[in-house]
Amino acid sequence: MLVVDSVGAALSSDDVLCEILIRLPPAEVFRSLLVSKRWLRFICSSGFLQFYLNRWPVSFRLLGFFVSNNLYLKRPKDGQRRPKSEPALPLLPTCKEGDDLSFSGILKQLGYLIDSSNGLLLGGRHPKSYSVWNPITNKHQKLPRPRVYFEELCMAFLVDGYPIEDMCYKVIRAKCECIIDDIKTVSIETYHSKTKTWYYSILTCSSSLALCPWMAGTVVRGVVHWYAAMGNLAIYDAQSDERRIEVIKLPGSNDYEERALGESCDGLVQYGWSNESGMEIWVLKSSDQGISSSNWNLRYRLKFKTMWRRNLRMVATGGCRFDKETQILSFYPKDSDSVYIRSGSEIFIYHRGTETVEPVSYHGRGSSIMWDFSKVVPYFRPCWPHSSACGAT
Repeated sequence: MLVVDSVGAALSSDDVLCEILIRLPPAEVFRSLLVSKRWLRFICSSGFLQFYLNRWPVSFRLLGFFVSNNLYLKRPKDGQRRPKSEPALPLLPTCKEGDDLSFSGILKQLGYLIDSSNGLLLGGRHPKSYSVWNPITNKHQKLPRPRVYFEELCMAFLVDGYPIEDMCYKVIRAKCECIIDDIKTVSIETYHSKTKTWYYSILTCSSSLALCPWMAGTVVRGVVHWYAAMGNLAIYDAQSDERRIEVIKLPGSNDYEERALGESCDGLVQYGWSNESGMEIWVLKSSDQGISSSNWNLRYRLKFKTMWRRNLRMVATGGCRFDKETQILSFYPKDSDSVYIRSGSEIFIYHRGTETVEPVSYHGRGSSIMWDFSKVVPYFRPCWPHSSACGAT
């Protein structure tokens, strides 16, 4: 009886329970949700999640592809206007959860897509109105109006951890200049969710710089990476007290049709470009001497003609057609070997390890999309359980 009581007392301790669960892979942890309400509450808590992710990587679920039409996003006063029949934030769902989101009415409240991070969505209408939506808690936060007007700008969305309960994030607006000569500063405005305030600051640059407007930066481990003119990449560490942007050259020439930035499986910045013949994937290595253009290493090179020849039977079996024009779309989160590509209105994922192409089925009318003027962005949500009981006391 004494042994049973001591075991029960041990399992009633959160510290002991944490030590047990931290040793289990995600699939086993998910099964443990059924043990009791207490275990359910503990596993779904943000505190345990942050601790657990220090040992185990989180997986992601693809909900669909957002389509952002650049003709409307940066529309001048006399430019092309979006038809009322066309949604501002169209989603091509790939699962039931994506279908539910598409018809929920949430996307109408967000305006145009700006960026997503760890499942959170940042939307708005440049240059005055922005809001953030947490799909896990279904909370919608409208940001206060920015204090500074930028005629042309690019943005970045930094989320702290995986938002199970409270949202903790930063939104950065960076001014884009039309000329490069002798400009070695960038004006930015940063919003902090904790203080609910915009802060204006000026960053110094390692060389002359002009950021590419109307694009969202890629964030890797708290560091923002923006495309810049003349084939450059602007790197800003938003966590550092040093208000500085490092400028390095992207590998290759400046005339690639499509390109993508992402995070590799080993936590490094990876860059991919494509033209009509194929694509290349590069990774940016760090060194003791800092970051420079010489730190780019070629990870692999792929010819589209060879890729399609090896996968003709698989594509035909899936009922998909591929166009002669193939281009890179995006990387899979924290994955070096899986790349989303598009051919016509069809979307595929290329797996480098097996050299296979897998069709990605989506719902919606892809034929009605102006693909040449649109950016297609996959929307992922972290696979982690959430329960309303987490907030119970």
